[in-house]
Amino acid sequence: MTLTLVIGNKNYSSWSMRPWVALKASGIAFEERFIPLYTGDTDKKRILDVTRSGKVPALIDGDVTVWDSLAIIEYAAERFPDAHLWPADAASRAHARSVSAEMHSGFAALRNECGMNLHRPIAAKVLSDQARADIARIQELWTDCRDRYGKAGPFLFGAFSGADAMYAPVVHRFRTYAIDVTPPVRTYMDAMMALPAFAQWTREGLAETIVIEKFEAD
Repeated sequence: MTLTLVIGNKNYSSWSMRPWVALKASGIAFEERFIPLYTGDTDKKRILDVTRSGKVPALIDGDVTVWDSLAIIEYAAERFPDAHLWPADAASRAHARSVSAEMHSGFAALRNECGMNLHRPIAAKVLSDQARADIARIQELWTDCRDRYGKAGPFLFGAFSGADAMYAPVVHRFRTYAIDVTPPVRTYMDAMMALPAFAQWTREGLAETIVIEKFEAD
């Protein structure tokens, strides 16, 4: 049975991007169901019909429904072990899960001040001390991962993993808001932007014409 991934707008929905890129880059087949966000009660009801969380993304696998980006990635890793969504080594796998969980639960200032919007013209903006601290911490995380695992490939843990999927929207945020990054971080961002799944999401997000005004106030 083919999986179905329910997502929101590719231009805006960072949470949807994470499992979509994870599944696509890992070669896991799925059907995509798009529900536009913030367009009225009808679309909200469509999401509630999928998951009582009222939020996307959600993954449907027969009688199983999984919601939340990180939970979907974990489910896919168990369901499709040959996709290698986490590193094979136990210590590396624990590290990958830790940096993914930090992304999942943290960096609120960066999220709030630098929302994902692929259509936004690339330009810097004044950021709070908290957002700048988030940016510094993310660069520290990425650099440490690349120092440890970079010989095995261009991604955080060498080969592509769920950790890269969790940070994929941050790559867009750093690009869109012209964040000043170190050379190792720039190299990692270039590798992510060259990833076919990342590039496809970007193309399709840029092709969207739906405008959500609350996400355009900058």
